Amino acid sequence: MATMQISLFSASLKREVTIQAILPVDLPEGWGLPAWSGQPLRSLYLLHGFSGSQNDWLNFSRIRELADRHQVAVFMPAGENRFYVNDELREEYYGEYIGRELVDFTRKLFPLSAAREDTWIGGLSMGGYGAIRNGLKYAERFGRIIALSSALIPYRVANISPDYKDGIASYSYYASVFGDLSRLLGSDKDPEQLVRDVKAQGLALPELYMACGTEDMLLDVNRRFHQFLEGEQAAHYYEEGPGDHNWAYWDKHIEAALDWAAAPVS
Repeated sequence: MATMQISLFSASLKREVTIQAILPVDLPEGWGLPAWSGQPLRSLYLLHGFSGSQNDWLNFSRIRELADRHQVAVFMPAGENRFYVNDELREEYYGEYIGRELVDFTRKLFPLSAAREDTWIGGLSMGGYGAIRNGLKYAERFGRIIALSSALIPYRVANISPDYKDGIASYSYYASVFGDLSRLLGSDKDPEQLVRDVKAQGLALPELYMACGTEDMLLDVNRRFHQFLEGEQAAHYYEEGPGDHNWAYWDKHIEAALDWAAAPVS
């Protein structure tokens, strides 16, 4: 696979940003993996977790091998602990950057399919939330969402008091990311509301793969969103089983998730 680091100017963030990219276009025949056919590639926009960087998936997982196996281009941006949402006060629009600008930029630069069913978004922890949020917010663009150990934080921080601390962050941090926390539920940063919005617009919901370990600190919020989706009769794949909030779990399940994503749309 070809790997590269790309710097680009983001109008949404008003500065230069860096992404990591994998392009499975250079594998010679006879290596036991499919050589690139020359046809437009499927794409996966793969998001890291809290305190991570655009290098995490390359450093800690087998994503390069999986990109070759499934003939999918993978683009890994930096989320900078901002949960991949728009920050209106700072005028840094991470959601627009992930959901529109980065997709448009990579399609101009590389031989990617523009079909919705060939355009996927995924991530772990904070990036799992970002994948769900932006996959739903830009549902006309993304056909599949992969969400591992998703940090569905709106369930926990909506309406918290100013003295709130949870061992990871405090009220001031969550308010800086999500805005007025008394209005978080029902906003476009609330995954439940986004599901309702997609359905109200008459759009098809993206296919969704969710997985979380039974020893994971985020299991409760993943179960809650899964139960909400069931109540909405929103088709999705949900899995929980042994595992913690770590790379052993995510590396195993990104393989299963890509097997799922590469299968024909149901």
